[in-house]
Amino acid sequence: MGNRIVFHIDFDYFYAQCEEIRKPELKSKPVCVCVFSDRGGDSGAIATANYTARKYGVKSGIPIMFAKKRLEGREDAVFLPVDFEFYSEMSEKGMEIMKENSDVFEYVGRDEAYLDVTKRTDGSYEKASHLAQQIKNAIREKLKLSCSIGVSPNKLISKIASDFRKPDGLTIVPPEKVEAFLDPLKIRDIPGIGKKTEERFVQMNLETVRDLKKLDVFTLNKEFGRKSSTYIFNSVRGINTDPVKEREPTIQFSKLITLKKDSKDFDFLSENLKQLCKELHKIVLNNNRMFKSVGVQFIQSDLSNKTKSRMLRNPTDSLEELEKNAEQLLKDALIDQQITIRRLGVKVSELSEISGQSSITSYF
Repeated sequence: MGNRIVFHIDFDYFYAQCEEIRKPELKSKPVCVCVFSDRGGDSGAIATANYTARKYGVKSGIPIMFAKKRLEGREDAVFLPVDFEFYSEMSEKGMEIMKENSDVFEYVGRDEAYLDVTKRTDGSYEKASHLAQQIKNAIREKLKLSCSIGVSPNKLISKIASDFRKPDGLTIVPPEKVEAFLDPLKIRDIPGIGKKTEERFVQMNLETVRDLKKLDVFTLNKEFGRKSSTYIFNSVRGINTDPVKEREPTIQFSKLITLKKDSKDFDFLSENLKQLCKELHKIVLNNNRMFKSVGVQFIQSDLSNKTKSRMLRNPTDSLEELEKNAEQLLKDALIDQQITIRRLGVKVSELSEISGQSSITSYF
C-alpha cells in the first residue's frame, strides 16, 4: 500500500446545501433541487435532496413526480430548479481551500476531489487528522458548507471512508486498520460494484466484504472476466495503486465564429451551427468527455450578448444529440429576434468522463 496519505473530500448534499446557505429558512424543510425538462409541469428528475427529504425516500435521479408523492404529507416541501452558476461559484471557493492544503490536487466534480497530502503530513496519520479537520473548519467558516472527508493510504479506501459518516464526517483508516474497516461493509459499498453484480453475489450467499474475500481469483474470473475480477479481488483487500493526478476542473467547451455576414436567417445560421457542432464534438471526444448541457450564444451586431441553454435528461457524447438540441435552441432564440447576429457560438457543459467518474468506478 506504500506510505501515501490520500484524502477524498465530498461536499454533503451539495446543491441542496448551497440552496440552504442562500436561504437559511430552508434548513428545516425538505428541499429538492430539480432538473426540470422542457416538457413543463413536473417533468424531470431530482438532482439532489437534503437529508430531511431523504427521510421520505427522495433521492437523486428519481422523477420529480415520484418525489412529490413521497412528500405529500409535507406541505413545506420545496422544489427548486438547479442553479449551476451559483453551485460552481461555491465549488470553486471550496476547491481553492483544498488546493492550498494539498501536495497534489485532483478535481473529480463540483462536489468532490482527491488530495495527496503525504509530504505535508510527513506520512503521519495524526498530522493528517489535524489537517483534515482544518480543511473542514476553513470550508465551514468561509462558505458555511459542511463536507465529509475520508483519510487512508489510497483513493479507493478514502472514497469509501468519506461516505462512512455522512454528513459532516471524518473517517481515518490508517494501513493497520484497513482490513477491520472493510471487512464488515456490504459488497455494494465498494465503488463500482453495481446492483447486478451485487445480486450475483447474493445468489452465491455473499453479502459482506469479508464473505467476498473467500472467493479465489479463478472463481471471480469465471464469473466476471479478468478485468473486473482483478478489480474486485484487489478492492476487497484495500489494494489500489491509482495515483492522485493533478487535474483542474474543465467547466465547459465552446466554439465561437465570426459569420461571413451579419444575419438572422435561420437556414444560414443553422448551416454554420452544424459546422460548429462538428468541431466542438471532436474536442469533446478528444477529452474523453460526455456533456449534459447544450447552449448557443449570439454576439449581435450591436455587440450585445444573447445565450440560450438546455439541460439534457442524461449525459451523452452524441453528435446527433448535440446538433438536434443546438438547432432547437437556435429556433427558440430567433423568435422575435430583431437584431442581426455577428458571431455565433455553441457550448457544452456539465461534463463527465466517458468511462465513469474515475478509474475506480469504471468496470461495472
